[in-house]
Amino acid sequence: MYAGRMRLRRFLSSSLPLCVPLLLCVSLLTAAVAHAADEPHFPTTEDLRHLKALGGPQLSPDGKSVLFTLTDATADGGKSHIWLVSTKGPEKARQLTFSAPADKRGERNPQWASDGSAIFFLAHRGEHTQLFRLDLRGGEASPYDLKVLPPVDESKEKNAIPPPGSDKKDATKSDDKKPDEKKEEKADDKAGEKKSETPEPLPIDVAGYVLSTDGKWLAVWAKDPETPGEKKQKDAKADATWVNHEVHATRLYLGALKPDGSVDGALKAVAVAPDVRSAVWSPVAARLLVIAEPPNDLSDLGPAGTAFVVDAASADKSTRLTAVPPTIGGGAWSADGSTIVFAAATPEDAPPGYDELYALSAERPDGKPVRLSAGFAGQLNAAALYFPADGSLVSQAGIGTRAAVVRLALDGKTPPTPVDLGASVITGLQTNRKQTGWVWLAESGGQPVKLCYAARLGDACGALDVPDLAPANLRSAAPQLVRWQNGGFSIEGLLYLPPTATATSKVPLVVDVHGGPFGAWEDRNDFFAAFMLVHGWAVLRPNPCGSSNYGVKFAAANKNDLGGGDYQDVMAGVDAVLAKYPLDANRMALMGYSYGGEMAGFVEGKTDRFKAIISGAPVIDQFSEYGTERGSWYDRWYFGKPWEHMEDAWKQSPLSGAAHAKTPFLLLQGESDTTDPVGQAQEMYRALRQEGVPVELITYPREDHGPLATGIFGRPVSEPWHGFDGRQRIVEFLDKAFGSSSAK
Repeated sequence: MYAGRMRLRRFLSSSLPLCVPLLLCVSLLTAAVAHAADEPHFPTTEDLRHLKALGGPQLSPDGKSVLFTLTDATADGGKSHIWLVSTKGPEKARQLTFSAPADKRGERNPQWASDGSAIFFLAHRGEHTQLFRLDLRGGEASPYDLKVLPPVDESKEKNAIPPPGSDKKDATKSDDKKPDEKKEEKADDKAGEKKSETPEPLPIDVAGYVLSTDGKWLAVWAKDPETPGEKKQKDAKADATWVNHEVHATRLYLGALKPDGSVDGALKAVAVAPDVRSAVWSPVAARLLVIAEPPNDLSDLGPAGTAFVVDAASADKSTRLTAVPPTIGGGAWSADGSTIVFAAATPEDAPPGYDELYALSAERPDGKPVRLSAGFAGQLNAAALYFPADGSLVSQAGIGTRAAVVRLALDGKTPPTPVDLGASVITGLQTNRKQTGWVWLAESGGQPVKLCYAARLGDACGALDVPDLAPANLRSAAPQLVRWQNGGFSIEGLLYLPPTATATSKVPLVVDVHGGPFGAWEDRNDFFAAFMLVHGWAVLRPNPCGSSNYGVKFAAANKNDLGGGDYQDVMAGVDAVLAKYPLDANRMALMGYSYGGEMAGFVEGKTDRFKAIISGAPVIDQFSEYGTERGSWYDRWYFGKPWEHMEDAWKQSPLSGAAHAKTPFLLLQGESDTTDPVGQAQEMYRALRQEGVPVELITYPREDHGPLATGIFGRPVSEPWHGFDGRQRIVEFLDKAFGSSSAK
């Protein structure tokens, strides 16, 4: 786009003065603009509103078709829909589901029926999120009318407001009525009381579901439904909240499925502890692995996950897996149902979320789990666990700047071995029960996302024909992998250079710090990075100490040292690329979101080498953040309880450096952020403003932590303009700092 724009400017400057007839000038201008748009170009901020996203590939039982979700671009509402494509023929993918206007999310979570004759999915097309079944032989998708007897009713409690029974008719108002009328009124009241005391099944909002491999059972989990009495309280504004005393919970239910797909009778409650987070069927028996976490923020006191095994035939009983640690994440059954593999925190000292894989005998729930990935210098992902016929285990893993697929041995004696699938980033790996094929999503820097199919894992990607995800002629960029040394570690980063960077022409540098800190930049097809290049700026994305994907020691290196060694790693990376590439040391900026926004705050108080700093949804004050964020266990690992470690918490608060701040600072913040609440950005804004530092604060209504970042970075969201606005402000802020003028 940069080269095309310059050609357009030269054309206009040379031709328009000669245009005497106005119509001729307009025609030439229109033709020039159309020609520039037809050329390959880096994305503009408007282009980023027109990106779609692929997700959730699901291979059919016969291996001949693949379901996937396609999320509409932000400009089109950001809804997801379910599509179908053949693995065998040349025909294009076709859309299976369409959303009603009232459904703001679209259709999601597709699953095949065991015989491949139908698909299931979730959608919100009425008052509730429902499970739908679509018969692929014809007809419309039909919802399941899933109801349960409400396990709790807060309006019946003794301290309920209005008090139970307060809505009865005032007896004094019937004194002038005849005896027969009074008798009839009392009879009606008694009938009404009897009816209100008899609970009726109520519809549920389905949070998740899984189908048994034989197609005979349906498991769903949902939060307790709101009763009529509770709704009446809410309408009357009797809605005080007793914090961490919520009695509603997310519970698991089972339904037997008939051959036609309908539920045989009522749903049965399963005897496991709430809140249910996930459930997985055994491939060889009607048994469920259920993972739950207690309600009322108990995990803020420490990890509190639990796991159970339930037989569908006796849902009123369950076996707790007592050997499973409270840090359990996802899990899966081995092909023969004899072993359960699950993710849980490493026994080594590492940030919450640093998981290893473990194997546990399904018949010995109190046995000792076997570590399968000890010493692995990467980060395993339990979202996709499969057991090939050779007896190994397949998992996804982050390794440096790559997202790969690895094989592991179930005895834990062989280190994970990467499987080469021909791209830097592999996600969404999936196969069917018989493993008659494999599907995944593949992408690399500068290479668009592909939906891949292969008959055997390890075979080359056979790209399936799916709709275009980006506007025509939109370019992305391939980064260079750069390395430098600091603090005893070898640090990696990704460097994106614009075409204008030459040996004789130095360009500005924008340093972009990832979230986390336990996270990492990976070599993806990143249109936001390309968006930065269109303005002539280089982008450095470092993975400093504390990042994931590099092993336990690296991940734990910034414990009680936020803004210390990690800051030094970032600055060492800046010096490394300045020494080797055509970058202008006098025109540098730094930006980041979440932990990246926190690092931006640290940089503000530690150096004046940057001309501008941009901070999205940051942590600014560890004391107020700790007391108001959604959960504090993550932060506690880094520096402990702030009131017990006053000096450590303050040293690791960017606010502590505000008195030394000089650099112009831009804050972007969602008003509904529960991860890093809006007060954090407000504290930094007030401090810098009172210190006389140029500072701007932009807040976005309705936006939570992740969705705002998603929109700014150009991925599909339902908010139509917040991401666009954020990108505009970033460009204008950097343009002003660099003394340049570039297209928006």
